[in-house]
Amino acid sequence: MRDRLRPVWCDHLSILRGKYLPQEKIGSGSTRFAQPCFSVHYDKDLIIDAPGTNCLNGLPDMDLRWDAADIRPGWEPGVHMVTGDLYDRDGALIPIAGRAALKQAIADWAKHGLVPKVGIELECFAFTRAEDGSLKPYDVPGGHVYGGGPFNDPLGFTDAVWEAAEAAGFKLDLVTTEYDTPQYEFTLTFDEALKAVDEMVMFRQLAREVAWKKGVLLTFLPKPFFDRGGSGMHINLSFADATGANALSNGPQGGVAGMNALGRGCIAGWMQHHKGLAALVSPSVNSYARLQPATMSGFWCNWGEDHRGVTSRVSGEGGKKARLEHRMADASANPYAAVAAVLQAARLGFEGGYTLPPIETGDCFTGQTAPHGVGASLAEALDDLAADTTLVAAMGAEYCAHHSHMKRVEVTKCEGKTPEEARDFLIWFV
Repeated sequence: MRDRLRPVWCDHLSILRGKYLPQEKIGSGSTRFAQPCFSVHYDKDLIIDAPGTNCLNGLPDMDLRWDAADIRPGWEPGVHMVTGDLYDRDGALIPIAGRAALKQAIADWAKHGLVPKVGIELECFAFTRAEDGSLKPYDVPGGHVYGGGPFNDPLGFTDAVWEAAEAAGFKLDLVTTEYDTPQYEFTLTFDEALKAVDEMVMFRQLAREVAWKKGVLLTFLPKPFFDRGGSGMHINLSFADATGANALSNGPQGGVAGMNALGRGCIAGWMQHHKGLAALVSPSVNSYARLQPATMSGFWCNWGEDHRGVTSRVSGEGGKKARLEHRMADASANPYAAVAAVLQAARLGFEGGYTLPPIETGDCFTGQTAPHGVGASLAEALDDLAADTTLVAAMGAEYCAHHSHMKRVEVTKCEGKTPEEARDFLIWFV
């Protein structure tokens, strides 16, 4: 078979959609998709009244456009990968696309002479299929936190993922096991925000496809097991200034003592917009099984230094490694939109001179000083987002209208379902 091109894009459900094109298309180009893909839900239901989708206006095409320089090796034989931006039939960027929202957030920070840089930690659980076709936990009886080797991965799928990622040019910082089993973490190298999220979206698909060939279903769902911890998509953030230096650095000292005005403003923005952010970065019904007190999940509106119990964590490292970590997001979110939301809330705090609340002094297991957490459900979180008109304006009214509409449909679809049924509504896709 000749080489092929696989152009892809990440939709509102955090699903990677795409197609295969012949060898002649390997270069700068475009291909069309139906814009009402943005109306489709996990159960294939077409939500025809979803705003911004043109579903009731002829179901037109949209163009995915890319540059040849962005084409990269894939993980299937002879297949090259690329992503790009989505344009409507009038040639305008589609505002309900997560990548467009991220590009706007990057442009907003550029007005301050700053380039956002991001490192993303992905957590996931592993399943295999039982004889009756049902899913069962991957059997790792010797599994333990910070583990490796066959006791933690008897089928060797993590080795296969690493090998495929390396061959395709992805830069992994680490692969390890998490506290619960069978749970794994993949961390990609820090990079400029758009490139980092492009890499993460492609890598996540690589990991799921390579693992599946080994007989393992990897799910990045926030809470696939209700008797164990959840899986997050932690967003680590720094900024490069005009000289390329880390703009969060205040010298070699890290932590609270080394925070500068930029860092304080970012954290203050996250605190001010904590409840509204939840609907954007933890946007599934299943997310709120993860977002609970005393779970190290990003529930509480708090911040601290090198403290895993808080939502906003200030690294103890300074200098080039100075960074902030936002720990609320999970991978049911469109990763572009989640990073955009975190960047926009941080910018609002920095630009607005928000007051930074006191640091968390509790351990967040037996108690905390945080004033509040997030909503108790996706429905409540969507209400909180609607009430946060400043954050909505920063993210884009059109983006938030579409997002909220589709997520309220999810709430309705999951009414009356058991937690397990609500989980299974999307486990094969996230």
